[in-house]
Amino acid sequence: MTVTKSFKAMVVEEKENNQFTRKITEKSLEDLPQGDVLVKVQYSSLNYKDALSAIGNKGVTRNYPHTPGIDAAGVVEESRDPNFKSGDEVIVTSYDLGMNTSGGFGQYIRVPAEWVVPMPDGITARESMIYGTAGFTAALSVYQLMEHFVSPEKGDVLVSGATGGVGGIAVSILSKIGYSVTAINGLTDQSDYLKGIGAKSVISIEDAADKSGKPLLKAKWAGSIDTVGGDILATSIKSTAPGGAVTCCGNAASPELPINVFPFILRGISLIGIDSQNCPMTVRKKMWEKLAHDWRIPQFEKLVSEITIDQLDQRIDMMMQRKHRGRTVVRLIS
Repeated sequence: MTVTKSFKAMVVEEKENNQFTRKITEKSLEDLPQGDVLVKVQYSSLNYKDALSAIGNKGVTRNYPHTPGIDAAGVVEESRDPNFKSGDEVIVTSYDLGMNTSGGFGQYIRVPAEWVVPMPDGITARESMIYGTAGFTAALSVYQLMEHFVSPEKGDVLVSGATGGVGGIAVSILSKIGYSVTAINGLTDQSDYLKGIGAKSVISIEDAADKSGKPLLKAKWAGSIDTVGGDILATSIKSTAPGGAVTCCGNAASPELPINVFPFILRGISLIGIDSQNCPMTVRKKMWEKLAHDWRIPQFEKLVSEITIDQLDQRIDMMMQRKHRGRTVVRLIS
């Protein structure tokens, strides 16, 4: 029997003239969708996709009212699936959570069992949300570089969007496991922060985005993790050494890729798309085990700030104004 019938959540509502409002209010368990596993959420985190959902982006969330939050970690309260029982600690990220399914910015979620990952030993719910979808995406990116033979001895790895969640965690993981990392600085000078989380060197956005139109540039990088797209992604591809690899997981700068085929056919560069949303569960569990153990980053507290659900509104505005750095963990327990 469920003890709590109502709970606290952020709700985004659509008003007239395509206007959207958000507020912290009470929801009922009956408001949640059907699913196998009811989870009492302890922590969530703020991602760019959450901010888009919270401002009414119909490309992320089709129908309102809605509770965003693509990340959630907590404890199973009820389960119709034998793989999970009351009291189990779990992680839920990706799939449709927080997009069109009521998400982690509420104290309860109800989801299909296929979305649920058992909490690995050695990591807490809070720590799992410092990673969240951003950390999981970063881990997939590092994993793909390694699968494409980009090893530490081959040279520097470039990371874009390094002051953001995915980029910052990628910098920290790569540094932890022996890579030399060059981070691309953000709109303001964050060099000290970037070096504090593991970057060996830092370059500006201006130096990272070539405007010459040349089909190839001097080979600088053994590989690259790109989180922003556009000219920076194109430049990193054109600057990667023969046999190198570049991962791509975002389009905050642009969804366009102004490039030709020469880096691929003359240098054998691999461009690898990273899809964290529909990643197979076998790989998903493997990445979470890596994050909990071999790739556990030592710079946790340098990357994160913690807020309550009542402070979410202001932090969402900061993210949309590009004033947000690192990771924001949302505490949903007292």
